[in-house]
Amino acid sequence: MTTHETYINRCLQIAKNGLGSTRPNPMVGAVIVYNNTIISEGFTSEYGGNHAEVNAINAVKDKSLLAKSTIYVTLEPCSHFGKTPPCSDLIVSHKIPNVVIGCIDDNPEVAGKGIAKLKASGCNVTVGVLETECKEHHKRFFTFHNKKRPYIILKWAETKNGFIAPKTRDEQKPVWITNTYSRQLVHKWRAEEQAILVGTNTVLEDNPSLTVRDWTGKNPIRVVLDKDLKLNTDTSVFNDEAETIVISSENNKTQNRTTEFINWDLKDVIAKQICNVLHHKNINSIIIEGGAKTLQTFIDEELWDEARIFVSHSQFNEGTKAPELKGQLISETDILEDKLKTIRPNRF
Repeated sequence: MTTHETYINRCLQIAKNGLGSTRPNPMVGAVIVYNNTIISEGFTSEYGGNHAEVNAINAVKDKSLLAKSTIYVTLEPCSHFGKTPPCSDLIVSHKIPNVVIGCIDDNPEVAGKGIAKLKASGCNVTVGVLETECKEHHKRFFTFHNKKRPYIILKWAETKNGFIAPKTRDEQKPVWITNTYSRQLVHKWRAEEQAILVGTNTVLEDNPSLTVRDWTGKNPIRVVLDKDLKLNTDTSVFNDEAETIVISSENNKTQNRTTEFINWDLKDVIAKQICNVLHHKNINSIIIEGGAKTLQTFIDEELWDEARIFVSHSQFNEGTKAPELKGQLISETDILEDKLKTIRPNRF
């Protein structure tokens, strides 16, 4: 690695500390280097708080060193007023002479304007260091702004012979296919994404909570597809542990502190319309957890960015078949007797 790549790589490492808390803002990492030594680091605070550059600059005890330093950031510093003032202005005000950027911010409010402001002030700006890695890191943010929809992760567990649920069940609760460690990993994922989506049948059959009970973190927004308003409000997705959005074709004006009903035309191209709702609600990432029909709808409309599939050693004699999916196998990991496959669409 070059010197610039080494420090941008460090930015990427610390940026991950913001995963799950900065949304819908990007989780940026920043490092300030003086005389070949890191003198401070920062990552984006919880939404509404400081950006990474601000935290890194604030962490420098001797501010006189800034005028002789280089600041490294994974994403172009912002140039507009939002919840906080522009980071590019702060860099200029401290006379930091060198700025190294992983990738340009595609947000129309920035999109090169931050770089232009830095250059106009006399900063030496380098752009595109570990650009591919930085774009991958900021995939949720870029998908939201470029494709006008959330970054979509499909997730399911299937038996060795390809079923995601048994034909019959004795109780209204999940039938576990995977082991405890795999289930804990799913709860970690929930804490990392902004929302989680299921269909009517999944709620009727499993009565899931869709929370992070087995992990520490913020519960995702629960999005429930209930086309004909079949669900009773005493099911777990309507409790006050997390915010719930119900998307329905029927008009229901009943609202409470944690539940919102959205009336939407779900006659055709369902996944696309759901994405429109989620984009309107400023949701930049979501896990689609089921059921099979809901998952297949997103697959058929080619509206997914990543699939995480657990394959268990257990088997059902008959039941609900797993969705049909084609794509590139990115990784395969053993979690005790379970196997986790990560797949991306062939368009990547």
